[in-house]
Amino acid sequence: MVPGIGCRVYRQLLEVCGDPKEIFRMGHRELRELFGRHEETIGAIESGATLKRAEEELRFAERYGVDILFCRDEEYPQRLNRADCADTPVILYRKGKCDLNGRYSVGIVGTRKATVYGKETAERIVKDLKREGLTVVSGLAYGIDTASHRASVANGVATVGVLGHGLDMIYPSQNRSLAAEIVEKGGALVSEYMSGTKINPANFPARNRIIAALSDAVIVVEASEKGGALITANIANSYHRDVFAVPGRLEDTYSRGCLGLVAGNRATLYSSAKEFCYAMRWEEPAGGGEQQELFATLNEEEREMARLLEEEGMMTIDEIYAKTTLPLPKIAKILMEMEFKSAVKCLPGKRYKIM
Repeated sequence: MVPGIGCRVYRQLLEVCGDPKEIFRMGHRELRELFGRHEETIGAIESGATLKRAEEELRFAERYGVDILFCRDEEYPQRLNRADCADTPVILYRKGKCDLNGRYSVGIVGTRKATVYGKETAERIVKDLKREGLTVVSGLAYGIDTASHRASVANGVATVGVLGHGLDMIYPSQNRSLAAEIVEKGGALVSEYMSGTKINPANFPARNRIIAALSDAVIVVEASEKGGALITANIANSYHRDVFAVPGRLEDTYSRGCLGLVAGNRATLYSSAKEFCYAMRWEEPAGGGEQQELFATLNEEEREMARLLEEEGMMTIDEIYAKTTLPLPKIAKILMEMEFKSAVKCLPGKRYKIM
């Protein structure tokens, strides 16, 4: 709260002083040795005004069940304490009891203007990666963020929503019920901002660095050539986190960001949960058993169709026809049978994808 002391300076002060209390016990001469001519900083420390505001925040936290995590606390996310994330917050506010030091943590981000394909892909990623100790991190925004959080809640996966404002509000307001459900189902809402912090566009890019730092890997599902998802990916790269990007069609606006990440060697192509886990050296995804069970219900022709759709991602009947020797009526019949078995889903534009 003291003006002129950001995250990096604060961590340096901790190295010098050992304990935050010591800073407030210093005399004017000692403060001037530390801060030179930064009168505003010295004045704020000497006046004690920030301590009064801090006491108000403590009362707010106690009233609404918010945990205040200091960077030296055991429950503070240790991923944020690593040396390559020196600009991450010294204080985090947490609503909810999610373990921020879980075994696996993946950030899933993307555009607010997500397509049906993008939302369903985010849902599929969560479902396929489901495992004990997994935490899904996102930003509680519209689009891909919302889809990722909802899929986590639906599949019993802990999820963390990182906010760009204080925990006394939810933005966007349409996600209030989702935020409550996240907390209720074992997830958490976290922020570096105190209650009463107004919504400021500059806070959201800053918020993205926490998403990146909390994650072992960041998966970008859909993104245009500019936007918050690419900011998160670039920060994740700077923190030496793994970045993956979901491919899309060349002509799609919200595939360009993902394709650009891959083309620029800033991300690995995300093709499946199995390949992701192999790259991350994680155990095999828990969803593998469900996939085998699904294939067991299909006949040989349907299994061949499922393999094709797995490889290609999403196809129209004409695209399937071009890739096989089957006549169109036969393809239509196979797809219809697979729909009855909930093995494929027909999307707008008569495009089919494996479930």
